[in-house]
Amino acid sequence: MSITALMPVYGRNEVRPVRGEHCHLIGEDGRRFLDFASGIAVNALGHSHAGLIAAVQKQAETLMHCSNLYGSPQGEHLAQRLVDLTFADTVFFTNSGAEAVECAIKTARAYHQQGGNPDRYELITFNNAFHGRTMATISASSQEKMHTGFQPLLPGFRYCEFNDLAAAAAAIGPNTAGFLVEPIQGEGGIRIASDAFLKGLRALCDEHGLMLILDEVQTGVARTGTFYAYEQYGIEPDILATAKGLGGGFPIGACLATEDAARGMGIGAHGSTYGGNPLGVAAAEAVLDVVADEGFLADVRDKGERLRGRLEQFIGNYPELFESVRGRGLLTGLRMKVEPRAFVAHLRDNHEVLTVSAGDNVVRIVPPLVIDDSHIDEFMGKLSAAAASYSPEESG
Repeated sequence: MSITALMPVYGRNEVRPVRGEHCHLIGEDGRRFLDFASGIAVNALGHSHAGLIAAVQKQAETLMHCSNLYGSPQGEHLAQRLVDLTFADTVFFTNSGAEAVECAIKTARAYHQQGGNPDRYELITFNNAFHGRTMATISASSQEKMHTGFQPLLPGFRYCEFNDLAAAAAAIGPNTAGFLVEPIQGEGGIRIASDAFLKGLRALCDEHGLMLILDEVQTGVARTGTFYAYEQYGIEPDILATAKGLGGGFPIGACLATEDAARGMGIGAHGSTYGGNPLGVAAAEAVLDVVADEGFLADVRDKGERLRGRLEQFIGNYPELFESVRGRGLLTGLRMKVEPRAFVAHLRDNHEVLTVSAGDNVVRIVPPLVIDDSHIDEFMGKLSAAAASYSPEESG
């Protein structure tokens, strides 16, 4: 047998973590890495957070799972917290971001079906978006690398250029159900939607009776310095998908919607065996106990500004490598003049810092939200050393 026991769909590197300590990961060989990837924006509270551990342990001793055939006092409480903190009136819990986006797609279609418009099933999405790895979510993306091997794609999606409001307006037709958009494209390279673009999409939805769906799987749960990124645009969506940081490392996601947007989602319309299980809910409650606080959110904004300020000062020392810095809160991108994956590997293998490459030649810097100035100092010191010792030939 030549295939590995773990299906070989990941290009795994040599880092093999077995333990986490606050903002560091420790490999099975004892090497200690500064984790400025945080599970790709998942470990919002870092590793081994006492409150999160205690909540999961307590719930594991009480009740880990029961069917959604029964009432869910735990899920009801968390859903109400999310409703109170956001635009939403109702919540469906999932196990992942892709599942949350799937639910959002179904909710938008059901809205029009219930309203007597069955032809309105098509969502307009945007180039370089990433919405997940299920068949529907890869179909929602224009990235051909995600389509290879999985044709035919599911119908019902039309692609436009990100931040091009005129193109989005021109794409609206008799089959349009709404727009699906990330306020900040994470996988696409920390590309930020302009105020005019996102407000314009909201206006188009209002004008044409469409659903505005925000994919905040990566931008949500305090990552950008507000609880959800849409708050920074002065608009509200009809439907929102969230996950990643919501469980702080425990798998949980959610689809949030207004009462009107969810009008087609009655009994039997959707379901999940594990979605909203008491263990995942307990983890999310512990995360919200920390991050759903104005002082904490302000601290995320401040730390993000300090990090970006230091990065902007730093890149001038290496004009042959770096072009610009982008992002909000602690969702930061360092745009390179060379392909970034080799530099990410150099930073990891030679300087024990974990980051993530993204589209548009960007190094994604998404540390735990609980970093302090000592971690920023450590990161900048190691980044400087990595840049000084990096040979562009490594990218070849």
